[in-house]
Amino acid sequence: MAETVSPVVVASVLPADFAELGSQVQEIEKAGVDRIQWDVMDGDFVPNITFGPDVIAACRGRVDIGFEAHLMVSEPDRMLTRWVEAGCEIVIVHAEATPHLHRTLGRIRELGARAGVALNPATPLAAVEHVLDLVDLLLVMTVNPGFGGQAYLAGMERKIAAARGEIDRRGLDIELEVDGGIGTTTIGGAARAGARVFCAGSALFARTMADSARALRTAAEEAIA
Repeated sequence: MAETVSPVVVASVLPADFAELGSQVQEIEKAGVDRIQWDVMDGDFVPNITFGPDVIAACRGRVDIGFEAHLMVSEPDRMLTRWVEAGCEIVIVHAEATPHLHRTLGRIRELGARAGVALNPATPLAAVEHVLDLVDLLLVMTVNPGFGGQAYLAGMERKIAAARGEIDRRGLDIELEVDGGIGTTTIGGAARAGARVFCAGSALFARTMADSARALRTAAEEAIA
C-alpha cells in the first residue's frame, strides 16, 4: 500500500529581496508554502551574515505561517531566547556548533519551541544518536551551509535513508527535513530516501511562487507514492 503522507514545503528567505521582506513573506504564505525558514548566519560558523531576531520579529505579524530559525551560528545557546521571542516555533541548531547539544536541545524545549538539529554533509548521523529523544526535527544538509544556490549533494541520500530507518526503528515522532539544492529534479531523490520536509530557496523564487511550490509538492508526492 502506498504511504499516505503529505510532504511539507518550507521556503528559505535567503533569495528574497531583503528590502521587501514584509511583502516577501506574505507572498510566500499566499503561495501555499507550509512554513518559512530563516537562515541565520553569523559570519563565523559560516562566512555570510544574514538576519537578527529583530528582523524576524518585524515580519512575524505580517503572516500566520509557521517560522523556523535555522541557526548557522557559533555558540547558539547565547541567543536561544531571542529567536523564540521573535516568533520562531522551531529552532534548529547545528550539531557541530555546540559542545553540549543535549543541554541546548533541552533548553529550546524549555522555552516552548520545537527543537531541531542540523547535520553538515561531513557529519555522521551518529553525532545525534544519543539526543534523538530531545529532537522534534532532524535536518540533513544536502549542501554545505552558508550560501544559497548550491548544487544538491545526492550522496547525502544515504544519510537521509539511515536517518529515516533510525527514526522509524525507534518509533520517534521526528520530522526529517532536507535543505540545499532542492528543486523539482532533486526533491524526488530526497523523498525516496525518506525525507518528508523540503526546504527550498532558489527553486521557489525562480518563477511564480505558487507554481513553484505546487511543482515541488507534486514531485515529492509522486516520489513518495
